[in-house]
Amino acid sequence: MPHSSLDLIGGRLCLDFVNELGTSSDFSWEELLHFLLVTKIISSERSAQLLALPQNDPQSAGTLLGKAQRLHASLHLAFRAILQKETLLRDWVEPINDVLRVTEGHDEILPRNGKWGLEFVAREGGLDWLLAAMARSAAELIAEGASVRLRVCSNPECGLLFYDTSRTRRRRWCSMSRCGNRHKVRAFSRRHSAGRR
Repeated sequence: MPHSSLDLIGGRLCLDFVNELGTSSDFSWEELLHFLLVTKIISSERSAQLLALPQNDPQSAGTLLGKAQRLHASLHLAFRAILQKETLLRDWVEPINDVLRVTEGHDEILPRNGKWGLEFVAREGGLDWLLAAMARSAAELIAEGASVRLRVCSNPECGLLFYDTSRTRRRRWCSMSRCGNRHKVRAFSRRHSAGRR
């Protein structure tokens, strides 16, 4: 089950995709659209159109949701392997390449809600382009190899992934407000309660 609000603390789109849509890869069409909307991959107008797709074209919606779920599951496996310094299996990378293969296109500056915004325009008319940004983000992260700054939050109750952009490369928490401050407060309380005994 995804988090109730999207924190987007991963630092890379592919990490937010994994973090926010849960660990089971069994997210719904609505949850996928919400993620795409919050990350500005689709506009609110496009989101409203796509919301009705399972009723209007169940086969297209089901195919895309299945691809998104396979991509999500393979990213879980690939990122776990990277964190444990294990070899990535081709089967885990194939869903990424599958999306990248069919998403030829380009970026364009287009008007959106009275402002100019950057939007990806796919060469093909299909829906796979909706997953292109996550696949590209994952491909870039995996291509970093041994120097990748992929981390998992030190809070054992959290487990969110993040890209460590700290100068020292020693960041421990998904975010200070979410887990880091809680840890500091607990440690402070333990020290002070031990001092009173």
